[in-house]
Amino acid sequence: MKVAVFSTKRYDREFLSAANGGAHELHFLDPHLDAQTVPLAGGFGAVCVFVNDRVDAPVLEKLAAGGTRLVALRCAGFNNVDLAAAARHGMAVARVPAYSPHAVAEHTIGLILALSRHLHRAYSRVREGNFALDGLLGFDLHGRTAGLIGTGKIGAVVAKLLRGFDCEVLAMDPFENDECLALGVRYVGLGELLARSDVISLHCPLTPENHHIIDAAALARMKDGAMLINTSRGALVDTVAVIAALKSGKLGYLGLDVYEEEGDIFFEDLSSEIIRDDVFMRLITFPNVLITGHQAFFTRNAMERIAATTIANLSQFEATGRCDNQAVLK
Repeated sequence: MKVAVFSTKRYDREFLSAANGGAHELHFLDPHLDAQTVPLAGGFGAVCVFVNDRVDAPVLEKLAAGGTRLVALRCAGFNNVDLAAAARHGMAVARVPAYSPHAVAEHTIGLILALSRHLHRAYSRVREGNFALDGLLGFDLHGRTAGLIGTGKIGAVVAKLLRGFDCEVLAMDPFENDECLALGVRYVGLGELLARSDVISLHCPLTPENHHIIDAAALARMKDGAMLINTSRGALVDTVAVIAALKSGKLGYLGLDVYEEEGDIFFEDLSSEIIRDDVFMRLITFPNVLITGHQAFFTRNAMERIAATTIANLSQFEATGRCDNQAVLK
């Protein structure tokens, strides 16, 4: 199958080429897929896209007109794809439902530990010859209460790791996970989770229903000085409301691997440019904020699994016209 691979970085070429083994004709393209770049996909039976590619109704219409029959996502989430529009055009949308929940879960714990012990600040100080401990007073995770919003594959691993620190773990999810229940996780409503948790971590997909699930009202219900972690999708968090909570001292710590307007920032080297997103630039001025550039998934194990599943999706669709990992409209 002839495939246009958008948003390509060096590592995408490396892992996809290794997994492909010549099975498909992969054309690697640097730009994001959007209304301006969609003509590049003309004549390709499939497009392969990532989290910040825009696969909305106008783009899908042009893809279908150009002969594209499959949108192959090399990620689990599909909030950037208009599934209804894809269905109208008879196009399939395949995804990578599970690659390495441990990668994202371990990164989540890394953010929690770095913030709770001010490791990011300590690293910078020591490099400057400053060994003073003022301002670096942390707290033990042992005995703290952690709240998880979402207990799918990633959330369940986070719960297991937090239980290893002897944390009490609360969770909110429409579907209770038996593995979490066996760990002693207690499912509660959002209000109780916000009010009781010292650390709150988001592990749910982005849907219209939970857009800005952490807004000003949710932040007001949280403990004073609580920690918020988001390694899921940026728009789960109202960034402007979070900045207000940081300024007032209501929110004590913030760890982000995603950002709701990350599309023009993340995955790019902007070190020689002026970043024009004033909200993002305000965020990074806070000493109690730690942001990574959507790298929680980025381990060799995960990249190999993502590439293998993506190629398998392409092969199955080419052979049968369908895919086991098809994203469906609920």
